Amino acid sequence: MFVLSITAVIFVIVAGLLTYALIRYRHRNLLTYNEPTQIYGSNQIELAWTVIPALIVVMLFLTASRVILATQDAKKPTDAVDVVVVGHQFWWEYRYPKLGIVTANELHVPVSDPAHPTPTYLEMSSADLDHSFWVPRLAGKMDLIPNRVNTMWIDPEAPGLYLGQCAQYCGVQHAKMLLRVYADSPKEFAAWVAQQQKPAVEDPAVAEGRAAFLRNACVNCHTISGTPANGRFGPDLTHLASRDTIASGAVENNPTNLKQWIDNPDSLKPGSLMPAMHLNDHDLNAITAYLTTLH
Repeated sequence: MFVLSITAVIFVIVAGLLTYALIRYRHRNLLTYNEPTQIYGSNQIELAWTVIPALIVVMLFLTASRVILATQDAKKPTDAVDVVVVGHQFWWEYRYPKLGIVTANELHVPVSDPAHPTPTYLEMSSADLDHSFWVPRLAGKMDLIPNRVNTMWIDPEAPGLYLGQCAQYCGVQHAKMLLRVYADSPKEFAAWVAQQQKPAVEDPAVAEGRAAFLRNACVNCHTISGTPANGRFGPDLTHLASRDTIASGAVENNPTNLKQWIDNPDSLKPGSLMPAMHLNDHDLNAITAYLTTLH
């Protein structure tokens, strides 16, 4: 508001003088046209339009610097939510160390009440090459760089879904390395946390699919809590069915898309690093049915 007030005053002065000159000195009669008196140089005017703008720029610079420093040095509230963000080709890994939760691609955070702020602090790094975390409605961009930890915080004040995008070209599927941030009410966030902290569902009706998953190469890359599957190269699938999307937001999470994704990821996301499984129809259907129960 301070910057806006300064620039508004400048606009009113400049626009007012311009309007006055256009009206006061407009050309009225072509028959009486005379070239106006030519004036060359004015030390007073040139000094004024050099010194005054310079002082204004310095004042705005100092004001902006104070706000930036205050923002960057803001004290972390004791009840802030901590999330470790790891960028992969081409998906996002989210770890909540205080809550014991590991998930992927869909970040859940609590809405922050201005009276009692509960911001979410993000510690960011990359598992392979440079990425950039960018959710325009929540914060600016922050790079994820291998062997380096960058930190930022977000503080959504309204519930809803905030969409974003990896903003650093990171390979063939950079364009489909999407971001989905769910700002939940405190009650909804608590319910989500409780559900994510539960072990993977073991439904006897899909025991055959669970066995097929465990005997195939899926376990080399993916983790499902409570099972021998503890791979770290791909997203944690413990609560896969609770997510709205798969393939880092590229497609809706439903049985049809999930089956197609398992069978041949390139058909939905060309260049994805997940290998095509090409399972037989029986195992493909059984594994799909099993994964759809992992709420």
